[in-house]
Amino acid sequence: MMTANKLLDKKELRRKIIQRRDRIPSEVRAIKDREIMDRIVSYKPFTEIGTVMLFASFRSEVNTFPIIEKALQRGKRVALPRVNRSERMLELYYIESMEQLETGYMGIKEPIVSPERIALAEDMEIIVLPGVAFDEQGGRLGYGGGYYDRLLDSLRKAPLLVAVAYEEQIVDEIPVEQHDRRVQVIITDKRVIEVADGHQKN
Repeated sequence: MMTANKLLDKKELRRKIIQRRDRIPSEVRAIKDREIMDRIVSYKPFTEIGTVMLFASFRSEVNTFPIIEKALQRGKRVALPRVNRSERMLELYYIESMEQLETGYMGIKEPIVSPERIALAEDMEIIVLPGVAFDEQGGRLGYGGGYYDRLLDSLRKAPLLVAVAYEEQIVDEIPVEQHDRRVQVIITDKRVIEVADGHQKN
């Protein structure tokens, strides 16, 4: 059970890192986004898989739209999440083009509902996760809604969990609980952190 202090720590850390991320100048952000895209699309496990879940970036998050487009160009099956607010869960749909996205929850781009394009989380070989902050042990601080936590808890088999983040989002330690799922790979504008074996690549 999470203590009040840990909840407070998470809230304060979330506020601090979002502020830090928001302050990255647009010209610097564009360079960082390009570095992250180049790293993820050339990351060997990403090049080898056929099915991936990505997310549409929002506000000052790492720009994922070029990553989505590159994955589609390379013939990968790309699924994106759509928020189901009444069930408090994420529903996944495959997309074949950016035209199959519409503005949805909180102004985030989401796949248009289409029964023939329903995707299952357990069919994903890689799930790319958003987050506010990460540590080098794979700890992830989300936005507090729990949508991705519930998605990961529902998985019968574990895909490779990858996070994309600016170097400014990496912190010494995320206050995590025993049941929290850690990411296995964090790709930043400076490096690839492979948590499973503690290895880092520049």
